[in-house]
Amino acid sequence: MGITLVVILVLQMVGVLIIGQWQEESFRQLLVERLIAQSPMALVGLILMYLSARLDDGREERSPSLWAVCILSGLLAISLTAALPVSFSGDQMLQQQAERQLAQQKTRLETARLQSKNPAFLQQVIQQFQASGQVPPGVTDAQKSQAARAFIDKQLDQLQQQVTQSEQSNQITLNQRRFGGSGGAVVLIVAFTIFCLGSVL
Repeated sequence: MGITLVVILVLQMVGVLIIGQWQEESFRQLLVERLIAQSPMALVGLILMYLSARLDDGREERSPSLWAVCILSGLLAISLTAALPVSFSGDQMLQQQAERQLAQQKTRLETARLQSKNPAFLQQVIQQFQASGQVPPGVTDAQKSQAARAFIDKQLDQLQQQVTQSEQSNQITLNQRRFGGSGGAVVLIVAFTIFCLGSVL
């Protein structure tokens, strides 16, 4: 059972490695994400192998199974360590992309606010209401202006809500990436290193 979980990790990585597009940042990020996501399964597999070797072999010298656990743990620790710079780079790239998108949304909101203060824009909205038949007969100019202003304010509120939702969504995504991805990789490196040394000491 233990070696099966490790083999599944290897097969998952081979499925990505055969693409071989190392010059592409997206490929490197996919490779690192797959490694970090599947490594806990391999850790469980190595634990099962370790426990099985300890139960089956009570001799003082280390059995081949324990050496296999040591080697595999060491390789995974080295692989995750090598993947850390790529993971950190992905975190930074994702943050920059989120900041650019948020800045664009804020710019659109600010432009809409400035435009809403323009009397000519208010008249344009009133004319659109009249052209579409949304203004009933006998409505005064003040009522037309009030309805147009309410429509503009509603649009501004929707844009503000989109900006707020984007800020929250970006923060959640970044935190998940940092703590679940890069942070998880650091924890796994420590776990595999301890496990590597513990299996032969």
